[in-house]
Amino acid sequence: MVGSKASGWSRGTPDETPRGVARGSADRNGRPLIVTEDVELLDDLLRLCAAAGAEPEVHHKIPDARGSWERAPLVLVGDDAADRCRGATRRPGVMLVGRDQDDPAVWQRAVEIGAECVLRLPDAEGWIADRLADAAEGAAEHAVTVGVIGGRGGAGASTLACALAVTAARAGLRTMLVDADPLGGGLDVLLGGERAEGRRWPDFAASKGRVAGTALEESLPRVHDLSVLSWDRGDTVTVGPDAMRSVLAAARRRGGVVVVDLPRRVDEPVAEALAQLDVGLLVVPAELRAVAAAERVASMVRMVLGDLRAVVRGPHAAGLDDAWIAEALGLPLAGELPPEPGLSDALDSGDPPGSRARGPLGVFCAAFWERALGQDGGART
Repeated sequence: MVGSKASGWSRGTPDETPRGVARGSADRNGRPLIVTEDVELLDDLLRLCAAAGAEPEVHHKIPDARGSWERAPLVLVGDDAADRCRGATRRPGVMLVGRDQDDPAVWQRAVEIGAECVLRLPDAEGWIADRLADAAEGAAEHAVTVGVIGGRGGAGASTLACALAVTAARAGLRTMLVDADPLGGGLDVLLGGERAEGRRWPDFAASKGRVAGTALEESLPRVHDLSVLSWDRGDTVTVGPDAMRSVLAAARRRGGVVVVDLPRRVDEPVAEALAQLDVGLLVVPAELRAVAAAERVASMVRMVLGDLRAVVRGPHAAGLDDAWIAEALGLPLAGELPPEPGLSDALDSGDPPGSRARGPLGVFCAAFWERALGQDGGART
């Protein structure tokens, strides 16, 4: 077992988890288990549990109750209790925790109890809090995350983003729609939910570190059976890259699908959003000037996002077809989006984009999700 004084890894670092696969033990139930008689250490671990929303089971030795050790999603063993945990069933998710940064015997004790890593406080507090929060929320598969970007102003990206979210929710998927464009007017307005109770982006603008996925979902407005993170009607608030990273990571941990409406500029917060997407859709009206504008947007977006696809929106200008536009942009074609008659009237009546399952938007979105979602919730290429 090798590693730093803060943590020693025998199975890789926390950041090596493949995309789309949740960290932790998805097949385990029960509460995190803490084994220690060190009062100060226990106080610290209980504080981290409270911050993560996890209710632990605490013992001074291996629990007598059959299955408690094996069933816990995470086991934190204090340095003082290592000897008392010898002979316990070998299992993943056991961590040896203490404070002595210079104890050379710690590695031997970790090996004896089958610990995956050695954690030293206070250095490892953030990492422990993350694992406890994973245990509290349950280790679900990460959401399939789709970003929608307009190739030019007025391309219809926000309409498509809302339609994708409405279609996914109608299919029974856990769905979150994130408005990442502060100057777009608010997706809650487009959905007719500007008066719905819940938190907006200004409430998360100062977020850093981990945001609890369950708390995020429960705090947002619910509109048309989906959660919406949009903007309020006040002064524009700057959302930095840390907040964007934290909030989107929390949204993805809840599973299902996340749809992100993105602006055409690529600044630091937008780059953070792009980095968490599984696929991006660039909406391009079938006009020559729109294709020229979309080419510039695509060149910026592809510096961060590897999987960007073109959605060509009709009607088509003379001499332009979907294949030519996609080829001109150097992007794979995600499909054609024909005009939807009566869309403006439907929006004025309070019907959200995609509400008509047999309309062009509804048909396009249903076909997209059928291709994009596998049985395991991962994105197909």
